[in-house]
Parts: sequence; C-alpha cells; structure tokens
Amino acid sequence: MFSYIVKRILAAIATVLLVMTITFFLMNAIPGSPFLTEKSTPQQIELANEKYGLNEPYIIQLKNYVVNYFKGDLGVSLKMQEGADVGTIIFGQNKFLISIKLGLLSLLTSIILGIPLGCYAAYHRGSWIDGLLRVITTVGVAVPTFVLAAVLLIVFAVKLGWLPTLSGSLDNPLAYIMPVISLAFYDICYIAKLTRTSMLDAINQDYIRTAKAKGVKNKWIVLKHALRNSLIPVVTFLGPLTAGIITGSFVVETTFSIPGLGKYFVESVLNRDYPIIMATTVLLASLVIFMNLVVDIVYKFIDPRITYTSKEA
Repeated sequence: MFSYIVKRILAAIATVLLVMTITFFLMNAIPGSPFLTEKSTPQQIELANEKYGLNEPYIIQLKNYVVNYFKGDLGVSLKMQEGADVGTIIFGQNKFLISIKLGLLSLLTSIILGIPLGCYAAYHRGSWIDGLLRVITTVGVAVPTFVLAAVLLIVFAVKLGWLPTLSGSLDNPLAYIMPVISLAFYDICYIAKLTRTSMLDAINQDYIRTAKAKGVKNKWIVLKHALRNSLIPVVTFLGPLTAGIITGSFVVETTFSIPGLGKYFVESVLNRDYPIIMATTVLLASLVIFMNLVVDIVYKFIDPRITYTSKEA
C-alpha cells in the first residue's frame, strides 16, 4: 500500500512539471509581446522584457519559474495589475476560495444525487421511473452548461424573481442555487447513467445470485454488495469531473457575475499576462492531479487487488 501511494505521488509531481513545461512553451509560442501596444516602441518593449527577465532564453526562464514556484513565489503581474504579486491577485479577496467553494458544492451535489438516482433506476429497471430518469439524464448530458445557466437566470431570476439576479459575492445562500445547479446538472446525469449501468452489471453477477439464494434482503444486496463493486467506474470519473467543474465554473462565474478565479484566468489570457496564466493554469492542473491521486488511493481501498503496475497496464 505504501509503495503504491509513493509511486502515485511521484507520478503526480512529474505530471505537474510536465504541465508547467507545456503551458510555458505554448504560451511563448504565440507571436507578439504582452507589452506590445499601439504606442509602445521596440526600445520600450526591450526594456520591459529585460526588467521582467523575458529576454532570457526560454530554458532559463522555465527553470527560474519552476524553482520560484516551489518556493511559493508566483511572480508579478506584467499587465493586468502591473507589479502586483500574482499570489495576492489569485488568493486575495477570497477569489480562489469562492471558486473552490462553488466547485466543491457542485461536486458534492453531483455525488449525493447522481449515485442514489443511478441505484434507484437500476433497482427499478424497466419501470416508468427508470424510463423517466433515462430521458432526463440523456437530456442532461446533452445540454451545455452555459445554456442551462442562461435559462435558469432568465426563468428564476428575471421572470419569476425567486432568486438573486446576480450572485455577486455569494453572501446570500440563495445565490448559490443557480450556479451550483448549472455546474452540477451535467455531472448528476452522467454519474446517474454510469451508476445505473455499473449497478445492472453487478446485479447480474454470480455473487449477487448467491446472496439472494441465502435470503439476503434486496436493500442489503444493493447497498453492501452491488454498490461497492459498481462504484469503481464512478470513482474513475471523479478526477475528470473535478476538472470539468473547475474549468466549467469560469463560464458560470461570468454568467452570474461571481468574483472568482475564472475572471482573472480569462483576462490574463486576453492580456497575455504570462505569470498569471502560468499560475492559474498550474494551480488548477495541480488540483485536478491531486484529485486523481486521491481517486487512485480510493481505488486501493475499494479493491485491494489493484496495484500500480496492473492498473497502468
């Protein structure tokens, strides 16, 4: 178990370094300069590049960034808030916490609703409830997040006036309802479909028939035997699910005027503010990699037979 976890942690660190490298070279592959404006001269651009170390070879710049990153130094903004510390921009005024809180609420909502709905549909396979849930989940995975967010905003905020029009700082608990539903709806539907399929496969296994033959009650067969073995595909989806919720929150934050990290990520790309682009990309990638690491460890608890080598194969 210890060796498995250590190997996964080393793989996670290597993945973070790979993300840093790819992001850095893709960012610098775009022609132009963050200091290029209608009034800037080549001399001014050269001086600015020298001031921020952008005139160094790419390998040196990357090395300096990686070393500083692991020291906790994310650099300074080049354009959006010139000279301001990137760490302060990202973590100041709870911007990062707002995005994470919104993402975690959506993640928990997806799991809490998706798994029971999938189990219920599988347990009542062929019934009208199963058919209704299949229709809803099929529609749910086809509707884009931004479309659902816009519909919720128009119907429940503008037309009916039941919920706040703009979420703002999310001080009002009601302000979380539409953003969380917008982010979680697709994942609820997908997890429900995935759980239903896995549950139906587990129910048809020999050990379930044996449990039924021994007189075990149906609810215990579902909860104790079938559910545990059908959770592995769902757990597999949790890593990409985290990525989708975090990156999807950028659109939702813009739609509902939420002052989260998404605004600064989008603006940093438009303004070519390299340190903010690097910091936000690596930070979000690190969160996704960490969640995948947690998923791999949870795998081991669900099925102790899983090993690092066999899983990779």
